[in-house]
Amino acid sequence: MRQWLEGLEARRGLDHLTARSRQLVLASYCALVVLMVYRGLLVQSDLSQLGPLVVFVLPLVLFLPSIIGRRPRGHAWLAFVSLLYFSQGVMVATLPGQGLRGLLEAVVSLALFTGCMGYARFRSRQWRAGEHRVP
Repeated sequence: MRQWLEGLEARRGLDHLTARSRQLVLASYCALVVLMVYRGLLVQSDLSQLGPLVVFVLPLVLFLPSIIGRRPRGHAWLAFVSLLYFSQGVMVATLPGQGLRGLLEAVVSLALFTGCMGYARFRSRQWRAGEHRVP
């Protein structure tokens, strides 16, 4: 796996891979936030109770400064948190009538995991190589 990644880095370049993984992170992060807001609104019984909405969305919102600041370490931690959403999506997919929503949540969180890990790797390698510019 390591040789394959290093070969990919040599063929495509770190700038290209960093930019692509950043695009994947942004798209999947926004999609997961929208899914969690929708899920939180479905779970709450009335609009005065914001507990479920906060529980579903707050862990993602806490990583917003790391995403905006393009910090590799924050992206790595977000990748680990996205695995919680993946397991939740798999559990929801097993519920009757919730299969599509659970599958969508699992796929989006898996895309977020992949993008975050890729960005953390490629951006860290850029920093080590002395390329401190923002792609």
